[in-house]
Amino acid sequence: MRFVHTADWHLGRIFHGVHLTEDQAYVLDELTEIVRDARPDVVIVAGDIYDRAVPPQDAVSLLDDVLSRLVAKVGVPVVLIAGNHDSPERLSFGARLLANSNLHVFGSLLPECCPVVIEDDFGPVNIYAIPFAEPPVVREKIGGDDIRDHDSALRQILQHITARQPADRRSILVAHAAVVGGKTSDSERPLSIGGSETVEPAIFEGFDYVALGHLHQPQFSGEDHIQYSGSILKYSFSEASHEKSVTIVEMDATGKCAIERIALSPRRDVRRIEGTLEDILEKARSDENQDDYIMVTLLDRQPVLNAMGRLREVYPNTLHIERPLVAASTMHAQAPADHLRLSEAEMFSSFFSQVTGEEMTEPEARAFADIIEALRRREREAT
Repeated sequence: MRFVHTADWHLGRIFHGVHLTEDQAYVLDELTEIVRDARPDVVIVAGDIYDRAVPPQDAVSLLDDVLSRLVAKVGVPVVLIAGNHDSPERLSFGARLLANSNLHVFGSLLPECCPVVIEDDFGPVNIYAIPFAEPPVVREKIGGDDIRDHDSALRQILQHITARQPADRRSILVAHAAVVGGKTSDSERPLSIGGSETVEPAIFEGFDYVALGHLHQPQFSGEDHIQYSGSILKYSFSEASHEKSVTIVEMDATGKCAIERIALSPRRDVRRIEGTLEDILEKARSDENQDDYIMVTLLDRQPVLNAMGRLREVYPNTLHIERPLVAASTMHAQAPADHLRLSEAEMFSSFFSQVTGEEMTEPEARAFADIIEALRRREREAT
């Protein structure tokens, strides 16, 4: 059997104020072509389809378009689960009807996990799709008084599955979880507030392949057949060094898997650039990828006039500036107690320069003073 494993699309994502829908559409077109060329038996999407529970309209339209092409035009079944960013109920609307068209959507956790069965030349393969669920939800749907955290919750679900899995049948598990020891990124939302959110890789024993979602860097966990495909795009500057990809898996008659990653090429990369402003501007002249999303670490020690404006002349998608040397000198120059003696204007001026990497202009300072005065006048009139 050949199948494609992908995850963490995060449709509707906003990156430093930039809507990424066009970038996501571009890379999903590429994914669709990879699927068309690979001719797999099934495509697996392991959660975080949307970036938030109530996705924007263009994200919903994009998902509808991509799934329609994969299922109806390319002609490959799709198995898709909800992740911790998704609304289970919204994602699984019409799931029972869609299953008749080879689109298998698992939004809410069900008391019984019935597999999707895919046939290949060697016989049937059971695909068990487990949508993300908090431990209290697992206690309600599956039962188990000893469920305290994500590890015990997922363990309880898998015990129900393995007890019913035929010993001579190959199996794939699809889940959305944080496995102990996994490499994390800044863009991943914690699975729980307080308590333990990680699971041990040993709980996946008995499955021939485990298709995971949640961690954005492609990686294996514990054993080669326990895989994160990673996200389709870089969703934070901490992921600048990642190579995003789609995982293609060949499973033989015994369940042994050969794993290949096919790199994705985004419309715009996410990069970090470091140096003095003049050095960066000079090197930009020969940079062929000036439209990339850029984070700049400026190493100038002296004040820099209109740094963001000058950078955006050569890198129009400069999204963030850091001034570590200036920040360090400011921290050494001022004791923490000094902040208590700063005026509102001084505090805002400091905040403004830290966020933008630029000093406030006189008109901006006057505008801030006018706003403060208007608020004070309104407060006096109210009393």
